[in-house]
Amino acid sequence: MAEITASMVKELREKTDAPMMECKKALTEAGGDMGRAEEILRVKLGNKASKAAARITAEGVVGIWLADDRKLGAIVEVNCETDFVAKNDDFLAFTRDVAALVASADPADVAALSALPMGAGTVDSVRTALVGRIGENMSIRRFARVVAQGRLASYVHGGSKIGVLIDVDGGDEALAKDLAMHVAAGKPRALSKEGVPAEDVERERSIARQKAAESGKPAEIVEKMVEGTVQKYLKEVTLLGQPFVKDDKVTVEQLLKQRGARVARFELYVVGEGIERKQTDFAAEVAAQAAAAAGR
Repeated sequence: MAEITASMVKELREKTDAPMMECKKALTEAGGDMGRAEEILRVKLGNKASKAAARITAEGVVGIWLADDRKLGAIVEVNCETDFVAKNDDFLAFTRDVAALVASADPADVAALSALPMGAGTVDSVRTALVGRIGENMSIRRFARVVAQGRLASYVHGGSKIGVLIDVDGGDEALAKDLAMHVAAGKPRALSKEGVPAEDVERERSIARQKAAESGKPAEIVEKMVEGTVQKYLKEVTLLGQPFVKDDKVTVEQLLKQRGARVARFELYVVGEGIERKQTDFAAEVAAQAAAAAGR
């Protein structure tokens, strides 16, 4: 059996907010498999153990560029090591310049973007020089370029830690802005249920089936419970299925129908989403430094 270390328990607790002992039990049951342990906690504790996706685990900002006619836009996430640097004027200017370059040059990926001309050199040489001047590592993590079918609206929140770019066809500017704010608040994973990854749906179905099986009810009732839970999940994670943030009596889909509009696409970036912040054992680091000094 795999050894369950204190650091593993700590990592699982940070991912799920579950009690320490429950984390240890889940890891033990899962044989040290972190993913399986998270699933076990979801079965036992429900959505209380599903907060990792919303947690910011790295620093940086989201930058957005919009054309004056709102027909073209770009969104980019640039990461750094500390929140202090995330507020640095040069870092922010670099992020804005990168977003504008994404819109104008339409690079295929981060490597292509990094090789594009910027100033007297390239994006990467400007980044490298900025690292040298500020003394902290930074990187371009991801970006998207959006050509609108309707008109684009944007919203940034929390010191540019959350950024939204949304393409709304129909309606008016106020509706588009409200929808951008809704995406920042509701954090949908997809526009509609068709856009939710099949593996995510199957994971939720598996968790629901394990929970429903504990009820002792007949198999046909269990299956209805499972499908009901899956449909509830799909409403929670899709923009169209979510209750509108300004009026929870209507869903976003219903609101769009009322206003004769549709959402063609949205991009939501949360700084550091899915990145695990490096954990430093300062005691061990100091001890290692002391040992190295003694060995000189």
